[in-house]
Amino acid sequence: MKVKVSRKASFNAAHRLYRPDWDNQKNNEVFGKCNNPRYHGHNYDLIVSVTGEIDRETGFVMDLKVLKDLIKKHVEDQLDHKNLNLDVPEFRELNPTAENIAVVIWNKLRPHINKSKELEIVLYETPRNFVTYTG
Repeated sequence: MKVKVSRKASFNAAHRLYRPDWDNQKNNEVFGKCNNPRYHGHNYDLIVSVTGEIDRETGFVMDLKVLKDLIKKHVEDQLDHKNLNLDVPEFRELNPTAENIAVVIWNKLRPHINKSKELEIVLYETPRNFVTYTG
């Protein structure tokens, strides 16, 4: 029997969506207001879910305190109140779209979660816009 457990977190970050190999006109056509050269920010909400078998000894799929600490160390401490383009090494060459942020978060957490468990990232950029990544 597989069960999914989830932990919700949040962080605030600024970013700019653009491609340096495109001119301003094309960046504006594709990314609109998100191409603001002075950046713009979001209050991101994050749901990290781990799916797996319930451990007979503990009754847990995963200890949620452990998951909370992993999210704090590998996501919140590294992304909160940062300019993603300038302050986060993963985005120096990668456009910090919600899709790419979700993949980066998954890659940061995956090594710390038992390989027998499935990992899912749901990232809300706004209350209405969100992405899901499962690896």
